[in-house]
Amino acid sequence: MKNMIDGVFVVTCACGFIGSCLIHRLNDCGLNNVVAVDVFDEPEKLKNIQECDIAERINKNVFFDWLDDNQERVKLIVHLGAISATTEFNEELLKTDNTDYTKTVWKKCSKYNIPLIYASSAATYGDGSLGYSDLNDVLIYELKPLNPYGVSKNEFDKWCLQQEDKPPFWYGLKFFNVYGPHENHKHKMASVVYHAYNQILTSGKLGLFKSYRKDFADGHQLRDFVFVEDVLDVIFFLYENKPQSGIYNVGTSKARTFLDLGIAVFAALEMKPCIEFIEMPIEIRDKYQYFTEADITKLRSTGYDKNFTELEVGVKKYIDYLKRYSTT
Repeated sequence: MKNMIDGVFVVTCACGFIGSCLIHRLNDCGLNNVVAVDVFDEPEKLKNIQECDIAERINKNVFFDWLDDNQERVKLIVHLGAISATTEFNEELLKTDNTDYTKTVWKKCSKYNIPLIYASSAATYGDGSLGYSDLNDVLIYELKPLNPYGVSKNEFDKWCLQQEDKPPFWYGLKFFNVYGPHENHKHKMASVVYHAYNQILTSGKLGLFKSYRKDFADGHQLRDFVFVEDVLDVIFFLYENKPQSGIYNVGTSKARTFLDLGIAVFAALEMKPCIEFIEMPIEIRDKYQYFTEADITKLRSTGYDKNFTELEVGVKKYIDYLKRYSTT
């Protein structure tokens, strides 16, 4: 992102998982003209950016006022800020923090001619009965997410497609199951890799949910697990190459089983696998996704040809990081 040198790069939810990883990547590329937007009131999250070189820290509650005064300096906004808990059922809160806040970001970017990359989610696809393709925007209007979080993301996707006023170029990224460094603050919402690592260190074994469908054996439920470094690669590519604006899936396009993931964590810890299958909580059984897999035909059509990290490789990198983190 060499052409960012003469302006600033804004990252919302800067202390969060993907946001902090993005800022670290920018710094690694020699860029320190980063404006971090967050609330900066959680010590555990602040650790994610304590070593980062950041130009300014702006509270999310005054960000729009700041943007009105500094819009000429801004070259790109990557909007990752949202309530990401799939267990949050306060629909009004999700509407305010996820849908409406993002609408204002969009309107500001349109008004000031600022490029925008924002986080959507694979949760918008619901049970997957309509597939996982991003090629047809009409499909977005037919999707039925399984939880209010997914609804809040899909409502914005639908809204933005209807707008006549748009940023000069924009990308909505439907992240699949992202894992990697800087997610320890997410607690229950952290990735299965993170929880598996801690569970194995504590008990020497890993519990995976039983299957309640005859077409899936225990542990053979499938997810598209994507390493956070691959997410950053896609963000950099889109900004630098500026393909057609739109909503894009970000996943590996290769679903893997939870059993594969568990075995990979044990291998990264150099331990013999010890996996047991446990009952799934009744309250989530009817909302549980047995299969997700990103169709990335649209992303590939932009010229993005980089291979995504194999699960075993990504898990090993992440576990090595967690080992270092736990000793510092």
